[in-house]
Amino acid sequence: MKDIKTKGSKRDIRVLDKSLNLSAKMKNGLARTKDQAKNLSDDGQASPSEYADDNIRCSAENVAHDTAYFANGAAKKTYYGTKNLIRDIRGKRQSAEKIKQTAKSTGKATTKTVQKSIKTAGQTVKTSERTARTAIKTSRQAAKTTEQAIKATKKAAEAAAKATKKSAQAAKATAKAAAQTAKAAVKATITAVKAAIAGTKALIAAIAAGGWIAVIIIIVICLIALIVGSCFGIFFSGDDTGTEMTMSTAISGINTEYTAKIDGIKASASYDKLEMRGGKAAWSDVLAVYAVKTANDPNNPTEVASMDDSKYAVLKNIFWDMHAISSSTASKTEKMITETRDDSGNIIETESTVTRTYLYITVTHKSSDEMAAQYGFTDEQKTRLAELLSEENKKLWSGVLYGYSTGSENLVSVALSQIGNTGGEPYWRWYGFNGRVEWCAIFVSWVASECGYIDTGVIPKFASCRVGVQWFKDREQWRDSGYIPKPGDIIFFDWIANGITGTADHVGIVEKVDGNTIYTVEGNSGDACKQRQYPIGSEEVLGFGVLCP
Repeated sequence: MKDIKTKGSKRDIRVLDKSLNLSAKMKNGLARTKDQAKNLSDDGQASPSEYADDNIRCSAENVAHDTAYFANGAAKKTYYGTKNLIRDIRGKRQSAEKIKQTAKSTGKATTKTVQKSIKTAGQTVKTSERTARTAIKTSRQAAKTTEQAIKATKKAAEAAAKATKKSAQAAKATAKAAAQTAKAAVKATITAVKAAIAGTKALIAAIAAGGWIAVIIIIVICLIALIVGSCFGIFFSGDDTGTEMTMSTAISGINTEYTAKIDGIKASASYDKLEMRGGKAAWSDVLAVYAVKTANDPNNPTEVASMDDSKYAVLKNIFWDMHAISSSTASKTEKMITETRDDSGNIIETESTVTRTYLYITVTHKSSDEMAAQYGFTDEQKTRLAELLSEENKKLWSGVLYGYSTGSENLVSVALSQIGNTGGEPYWRWYGFNGRVEWCAIFVSWVASECGYIDTGVIPKFASCRVGVQWFKDREQWRDSGYIPKPGDIIFFDWIANGITGTADHVGIVEKVDGNTIYTVEGNSGDACKQRQYPIGSEEVLGFGVLCP
């Protein structure tokens, strides 16, 4: 009997390989889709166009992922179905081999039956092949459809990105136009700054409602630039802008020159007693005149937010245009009483007549209005001057003159700014006196007022040291001489020269404590504002008033 021939398995294996290749392609596509999705989530959106592009691309890739997923599922089903079919066929082949062996022994009848079975198995294989081919074709068509969908989506994304870029360009153009309009409007009438700010608030609110953040930023920057470039830029002059000079250093330099002139007068005269009359103008008045004259000059306006050598020269000229120092001497014959004791210890008063030479130094200054008249300010410049010196800007002047320190440190900053002032007239006139009085306590009160501490009840307004001591004691804010003070504490003295009586003769402000030494700033120390120092526990220190219990 002839051997029964069956078809080889090469074709079956080829079908299986195609299914496996398609499955691998689908898996790779799925992996790429996941990587793209991760890249999209990790990407920091830098612009509206990039955001739109990435958003649309992400949607496209999601579609591709879904399509590839279902195609992959179909391929897997085909693969595993084919694999099971081939396993069945192999089993049937093995059965056929057994049948073949049996046929040799059982005869032709059995052989025919076996041949029919084999034929049926072959037909089944052909059917399986056709099914596999159909599945592969379907998967390929699905993959092709996915590719077309991705291409179409990419084109849509590119078109959307272009449209978004055009929108961004239009937004930039709108922002630029709005900024130029705002700048031109404010420039046209610098009436300024207040009107511009008030009007721009409404504009910013309207733009913000539409989400135009870029426009808001541009307008705010323009407003700041306009303010800094106006006379109100004086309130920004406290910082070094790269010239190694600030408004504070400029003021200190002029104060030093002022003190040197007074010291020169003292050194050139022979006298027994000195009397200072008058005093300097408030620095806020000097700086306001400087700011308006410089920034609002009709012919050559210059910003005043920074300080350099040329601007320092202008400021110094204005200061001396506002001030005049004169001096004179006079001899006075006065009666003098001398106390002596006799052998019994009784006090004997002896009256005598002496002639003394008095040196009078008088400092006079012009008001800001007088300077406006002297410099021929326009009506607009006078308006700006009044605005700068209005009560609502007092705290801004404090920041320019003393820095923006807080709490007790503010007391120290203000006190230090007065070092070198002599005579005390600005302080005792501020208090309400028409003539000179002992002014150490008045100086402390003036400094406290500049910091706003009198209005808030942190420190009392007092001209008598004894009144000040009692105020702190009544509020349990008193510390004895053994206490180690902090900057800003009020220090009271009981001078040995006057006899230790347990009552206050003098008062100052604690600047700092370094080691065993207390450093102070005092008014009316030799009729001037000076820095002094004392050892901790000095018997001349009566005690301290602290700012909080």
